[in-house]
Amino acid sequence: MSAPVCLIVNPAAGGGRAGRLAPAVERALRGHDLGVRRADTRDLTHARELAREAAARGETIVALGGDGLIGVLADTLRDIPGAVLGVVPGGRGNDLARVLGIPDDPEAAAAIVAAGHTQPVDLGLVAGQDAAGGGQAFVGIASAGFDSDANRIANEAPSWLGGLVYLYGAFRALVAWRPARFEIELDPPGEHHVFSAFSVGAANSKAYGGGMHAAPDAMLDDGMLDVVVLKSIGKLAFVTRILPKVFKGTHVRDPAVKVFRAREIMLSADRPFTMYADGDPIGELPVRVRALSGAVTMLTPAQAGSAFSGG
Repeated sequence: MSAPVCLIVNPAAGGGRAGRLAPAVERALRGHDLGVRRADTRDLTHARELAREAAARGETIVALGGDGLIGVLADTLRDIPGAVLGVVPGGRGNDLARVLGIPDDPEAAAAIVAAGHTQPVDLGLVAGQDAAGGGQAFVGIASAGFDSDANRIANEAPSWLGGLVYLYGAFRALVAWRPARFEIELDPPGEHHVFSAFSVGAANSKAYGGGMHAAPDAMLDDGMLDVVVLKSIGKLAFVTRILPKVFKGTHVRDPAVKVFRAREIMLSADRPFTMYADGDPIGELPVRVRALSGAVTMLTPAQAGSAFSGG
């Protein structure tokens, strides 16, 4: 790769891990004879400004942070022709990097950036139910219900929990959880489903929550969403039957889990829920979620395994 790099760093990501890694990542990138300009974010709005500025300068944008930073940068760059996004894991979950096969090691991740192999990657888009345009894109899984409560608790948890923060959020949320009624419309106007359920997820990628393979068959290049519904079951069954299996993705074989595929869904519930994606709030139910095929160009390993349909 010959284009200069803008390394956009969320120094607070991963409890400060990204900030601590940044000097090593800069050195690793320069070790591949790449020009590097580092820019630290103040917040996600500032990250968008930095991405637009870097793209206008013809720089390749490399995110050093978590999935939230990657999602915001991808949402910004999808409207900029020729923009390219790379990833060096620096957050707590690092789920997109895990799915793509990008290592945590800065030297190895920098080598993938330097190799310059690009791949069009799908995004998901969350918008209001009646919105004709607009909305915000995400890279991973957008979900609501029990996941809304677990995400909120995880985001408020102490940073020393590290990757365990997502399990902590799940167990804390479980204490007060009561079932909700969800209505899903697939590819509207289309098939309707109504469930009493824990959660509904619209998956662009396979994993969230620090390695939970909630949608093990989701692909990043098929222009589709895998819609995963966990129907209402007892709390003990959730802990013993579902949660241990989600890290390997085998929970989808359980009769309490339903998986649909669609390019677009409408989702509503019988009480208010915030939808979360890439670890951050992205909308309030009711929402419309749709797939954006090949929306952003990303730097990936030449062999990205099962992330893509040709893998």
